[in-house]
Amino acid sequence: MKLNTLTFEEEKVIIHKGTERPFTGKYLNHKEDGIYTCKQCDAPLYRSVDKFDSHCGWPGFDDEKAGAVKRVPDADGRRIEIVCANCNGHLGHVFEGEGYTDKNIRHCVNSISLNFKPEKDPVKTESALFAGGCFWGVEYYMEKHPGVISATSGYSGGHMETPSYEDVLSKKSGHIEVVEIIFDPSITSYEEIAKLFFEIHDPTQTDRQGPDVGEQYRSEIFYCNEEQKEIAEKLINILKEKGYKVATKLSKADKFWKAENYHQDYYTKKGSLPYCHGYTKRF
Repeated sequence: MKLNTLTFEEEKVIIHKGTERPFTGKYLNHKEDGIYTCKQCDAPLYRSVDKFDSHCGWPGFDDEKAGAVKRVPDADGRRIEIVCANCNGHLGHVFEGEGYTDKNIRHCVNSISLNFKPEKDPVKTESALFAGGCFWGVEYYMEKHPGVISATSGYSGGHMETPSYEDVLSKKSGHIEVVEIIFDPSITSYEEIAKLFFEIHDPTQTDRQGPDVGEQYRSEIFYCNEEQKEIAEKLINILKEKGYKVATKLSKADKFWKAENYHQDYYTKKGSLPYCHGYTKRF
């Protein structure tokens, strides 16, 4: 994980869990449209539409981007600290039941812990398509990677129009479970995301991933262009040189069909961890 260099004042808050003086922060009265990101790792944290004026001296948000913020009880049990889920950088504290907004939640965040990306600055994005077992687990880990704008569960590689989960499960459509990644190439690269793909599932398993067995759970990379294909081939060769018997298939990207809404952000909504995916360093 690449971390940004912090100033002494930034370290006092982000690393050593300090607090900036109230009513002094850069983003206290900030009204511009865009995304607030982590000062230390650039992970997207909050949307401007979720920011509100709490008159408490620090920026307030009543929602966060899915999976972006982690809650940690303070040692004295009196407050709940919030940190960046990607790098554990200190953000501030979260409070409930104050009645400021309908969501009844206030993320009290230090401005010094944040950067801001204006909406008016167009972000050039790229796409990637990976299949590595149940799409719930792949999506869970991918959307936490810095620079990933969205990770969407869906289906690809089949012959049926608008396939449903039941069609895929019954093998009627020929599709497999995949995750479409939209990322910002100024923050991360296709190679970094592809490496992560090989490290969050077991690429040596054929037509299965852990307890999930079936062709729809096979390991496969759908490349969107020749550059992606070359990068994927390079990484597979590196793994083979390391002794891994890689079963991952390479195929030209096919049409992506978004899965049903109840499949999206499954583990974030459920509040649990993937049962058949985990991180294993391979590169």
